[in-house]
Amino acid sequence: MISLIVLFIAFMIIAAAGMAIFISKKEQQKGELDMTFRNLYVYLVLFATLMMSIGGSVGVFMSAADYLSAPSYQQSYTDFKAMKEGNPKEKATDEEIRAQYEDALQFEKERTRANALNGIIKSLGWIVIPLPVFLYFQRQVRLSKKD
Repeated sequence: MISLIVLFIAFMIIAAAGMAIFISKKEQQKGELDMTFRNLYVYLVLFATLMMSIGGSVGVFMSAADYLSAPSYQQSYTDFKAMKEGNPKEKATDEEIRAQYEDALQFEKERTRANALNGIIKSLGWIVIPLPVFLYFQRQVRLSKKD
């Protein structure tokens, strides 16, 4: 899957370079070669930062969903009890095993929520960091279109 993504990105870069060469040869007669490469650079930066922000938004949404309704694998009580009874060093009563089981479930739920919160914070970084770059370059495009 990752190799397909890398292949797609490489194809897009080669296609963009090919378009730049084609446009540069066409525009070279007009003396606007520098402007074409600048526009290509600006639009590539806009595209990359927009994709980063969209990916971050998806990550925030997925982590928020995990935080609100934490999906966790839960070991059944009978499996937990069989595991505890299988250890001859620890002799525990049924009530102690039940308390340990409840503690383990609570710990797993807290751990899952903490991981989801951590994912939200990390995904917000994918939004907050590229957003100023995107806004700056978008403003540059607007200013150049006014000229």
